[in-house]
Amino acid sequence: MSQDHHDAPEVDETAAESSKAPQRAEATTVAEPEPAAAPAAGPDALPAPSAHLHDETPPQDVGAEGVHRPGLPRLGMVAIVIAAIAVSLWLLQSLSSTVAPMFLALNLLIAAYPIYTGLTRIKAPKILAAVVTMLAVFVLLMLGIGAIVWSVTQVVTVLTQYSDQFVTMYTSAIDWLAQFGLDQEGLLNSLKTISPSSVIDFAGGILSSTSAASGIVAVMVVGVVFMTMDIPSMQERLGITHRQHPGLTDSISAVTSGVRRYWVVTTLFGLIVALINGGIIAVLGVSLPLVWIVLTFITNYIPNIGFVIGLVPPALLALVEKGPVTALIVVIAFSVVNFILQSLIQPKFTGDAVGITPVISFISLLVWAWVFGPLGALIALPATLTVKALLIDPDPKLRWVNAFISNDPKTAEG
Repeated sequence: MSQDHHDAPEVDETAAESSKAPQRAEATTVAEPEPAAAPAAGPDALPAPSAHLHDETPPQDVGAEGVHRPGLPRLGMVAIVIAAIAVSLWLLQSLSSTVAPMFLALNLLIAAYPIYTGLTRIKAPKILAAVVTMLAVFVLLMLGIGAIVWSVTQVVTVLTQYSDQFVTMYTSAIDWLAQFGLDQEGLLNSLKTISPSSVIDFAGGILSSTSAASGIVAVMVVGVVFMTMDIPSMQERLGITHRQHPGLTDSISAVTSGVRRYWVVTTLFGLIVALINGGIIAVLGVSLPLVWIVLTFITNYIPNIGFVIGLVPPALLALVEKGPVTALIVVIAFSVVNFILQSLIQPKFTGDAVGITPVISFISLLVWAWVFGPLGALIALPATLTVKALLIDPDPKLRWVNAFISNDPKTAEG
């Protein structure tokens, strides 16, 4: 009996030790989150973010009345965004005959707006200042149209005179390629679409589409007239909007300043490049240097591919007039000038105005040319700037997009 009395405490101590083990484990488990708890130090202390596990349910969307709604899957959100963009582009494409000329007219007015502010600063009547600004836009528009028609006409006329030489060089090139074992008949069929006659016909087709061009000009003229009527009251309208929605007016200000800077800098550098290229043509003795100056200046407004459009005609003329060495010099000289001025120097001035990478610039050219046609190539960068400044930059939730499209990724950090 005494033996049992002495054994009992040992069993109790063993049981007690075994029962304390899970308690200590439980206490340890419960105490683990304590180091992650936010310190309660003052009213400015921020609450600790809750850990998000991959196996948790999607975050909940809280409505305006505090009603919790299940969040959409990420794939669903991406599909909705892509569909919205596709519908928007389709709608713009359907209205391209109106939207594109009106947007270009707005760009011209924005570029000429300093004329209005300068006249009002010297106490000129607002109506008179607006009319002078409108007339300046009309003069600019007529000069641009006249330069395009004249230069294209001269190019078509000159290249047509050398059509026989082009055909001879074309067949000689086919025979030379056939010496390397290539099928001559297959080459002829493959290159039929880019024969000299088709190139000349294409250039002539530009002049034949005068009806479409006249419609674009008519829409632009009417748009400039009506937008000029709103110029005197624009400051008052923006002031009212700024008091109620300052973020919107800040975005509009970013668009106007960026668009104006883009057109001014592009015009300045285009003129410099055109004069240098014209000097090169004159030194080499190639015909029509003034035509190539005008053509290079005009094509400068088309990003990425404008350089190629302005290079091919003078290179072809140099080839038939002076030979392949002179044509090669033209290509190399034009390429060097374009690379130094428009690829290295000009982006330093237009970078803040447009604020997109070269890849996005090329993509925007393709997209807006598909939406608006040939006019879309001219307004591609201003259109991209407008979308970026109005929809992406003001929204903190979308600023991460700038990490991929902006020339300065730091803008994605706010």
